[in-house]
This record gives sequence, structure tokens and C-alpha cells, in this order.
Amino acid sequence: MTEIASAIEIPPFAIAMGDPAGIGPEITAKAWSVREAQGLSPFFVIGEARAIKAVWDGPVTKIESPHEARQVFDRALPCLQMDMNEDVVPGKPTAEGAHCALHALEMGIGLAKSGAAAGLVTAPVGKAQLYSIGFTHPGQTEFIAERCGIARNNAVMMLAGPSLRVVPLTIHIPLADVAQSISIELIRTRAQVTAKGLMRNFGIERPRIAVAGLNPHAGENGNLGREEIDIIAPAIESLRAEGMDISGPFSPDGMFHGPARETYDAALCMYHDQALIPIKTLHFDDGVNMTLGLPIVRTSPDHGTAFGIAGRNMASPGAMIAAIRMADRAAVSRAALPDC
Repeated sequence: MTEIASAIEIPPFAIAMGDPAGIGPEITAKAWSVREAQGLSPFFVIGEARAIKAVWDGPVTKIESPHEARQVFDRALPCLQMDMNEDVVPGKPTAEGAHCALHALEMGIGLAKSGAAAGLVTAPVGKAQLYSIGFTHPGQTEFIAERCGIARNNAVMMLAGPSLRVVPLTIHIPLADVAQSISIELIRTRAQVTAKGLMRNFGIERPRIAVAGLNPHAGENGNLGREEIDIIAPAIESLRAEGMDISGPFSPDGMFHGPARETYDAALCMYHDQALIPIKTLHFDDGVNMTLGLPIVRTSPDHGTAFGIAGRNMASPGAMIAAIRMADRAAVSRAALPDC
């Protein structure tokens, strides 16, 4: 932990297990195993303890409430139990496992909102399984935003690693729909939430935001598309006039090499792959999904359930460790700057 973290005592973090048949139980247990070496703050997992024991032979202790987590954390992985009526088979997702994942997520949100947990780290869920039990949200992010009373556009997904932070303007929509989906107001909203999130969660006093163009070479002065001229540049200019340190639009193919990354704190990208390809290239094993704009701290490993390797002791805990560390940094930053 940082010097600031050691001076500010915060509650333990809640980890929603995700689908119990995925790699969530394994990477959470492995993160606990290296808690001292990685300097991880206390956390507890919400889910079925049998799912952990199915993939790990380390110590697990069931707890009744979050405050017990700190008492047992040094000797066992604390688990706030969510009972299932069937055995968990790694790599074999079921409807009951999806119910367990959803209930764990709901409980984690409630504990973070109440302050019983310093923040929420969400392990991967199987969307197909969730949809089969009536889940109607595109993903966990939108569900958490709704439960926190935040409009969908004001909950911003940021993917972050040690050398890059990216925010996709549009997310899970067809590429053919991107051009008609971007707008001056959407860019303004995403940039404003991003700037405030960087201040609140990372203590960056004056965030620098770089904005990618939509078209090759940022449109080549309108020769390859007019979105930069008609939408992106006007949004940037309006934000700059209000005092934001924001620049662009830049040609996307030149934004992500080392020297370029040093010039900004976050890159606002126009569509999903424009943001996720560079972050996953640079930080595939330690990338973190953080939701900005929420009243709670929420992070998640930037990968899926990996049912194909669940139970085979092949899953790397790197992204889970990074997600816990980033949640810790954000919680401490918020505690130190409560009015930000």
C-alpha cells in the first residue's frame, strides 16, 4: 500500500465471485495467496465457498458480515457465503450458478453503497447464463449503474493498465452504427465524467485527455470523413473553453506508442476496439475495467470467465490483483479528497 493508504483505514473490499464455474474463484484465491507480497488490502469474496474449494486447496473461512474479514484475512480467504443447491463443476456453467453470481453482485453493490465495503471488485460473469435467467442489462456495469441510481451515459467504462488508460465512447454496438451514434453531447459527457473520475480515483489534479478521431488520419481535413470536423473538434473546443485540458482529434494509429502515451492521462476513443486493442496489447494480463461516475468504487479484471481453463490451475491472477490494487488506490484517494 502507499503511504497515504497506510494512514487512512478503510473497510475491506468486496469481491463478487462471478460465475462460480468460471475462473473467478481461482483468481480470487490466488490473489489472496500473494496478498503479502503484493501488499493487498483486506478483502472478502461473496459467493459459494465450494466453488473455491473445487479449484484450490488453501484455507477458506465463512464469515457472517464484512467486518469479520479483517479478523481472518491473515490466515484464510474470507467468504460471505451464497448457498447453492448443487455442486459446482469448474467449466460447466449452470442457471443456478448464474443466480449465485447475480445475487453476489447485488449484495456487493449494497455493501459498497452502505460503506460496509470500501469498494466492489467484480469477477467475470457468463452473460449467456445471466440472460437465460432473465438478466436484461448489457453487462455488469449497466446493472451496477442502475442500482446506484446513475444514468447509463454517466457511468463510464475505463480500461486501465500501468501505462495506458482508455475510455470507449461507444461500446457494444456494431461498427456500422458508430458514426451515427457519436455526438457532441456524448463526447462532452464522457470527457467530463472521465476527468472527474481521474481526479477522484487517482488524485490527478488536472487530468489531460486526448481524443481519438473516428476516421483514418483523423479524417484528413474532411477528405476521409467529416465526423472530426462536424462533431469531435467542436466538442473538444467547447470543453477546452470551459477549462478542461483536452486535445485532439488525433489520428488513432499514432496515439498509443510510448512517447505519445506520456502526453495524456486518458485517451477517449470512438469505439470499442479502438480502445480495447491497445490496452489488451499492452496490458493483457494486468488490465483493469474501472467504472467512473459511480458513487462507489468498482473495478473488474479485464477478461472473461474462461470456462475452457476453469479448474485446470491455468488462470493468471494478474488482472484480479491489479483490480484489487486499483480499487484500493481509488478508495484511498476518495477518502483523502472527499469533496472532489
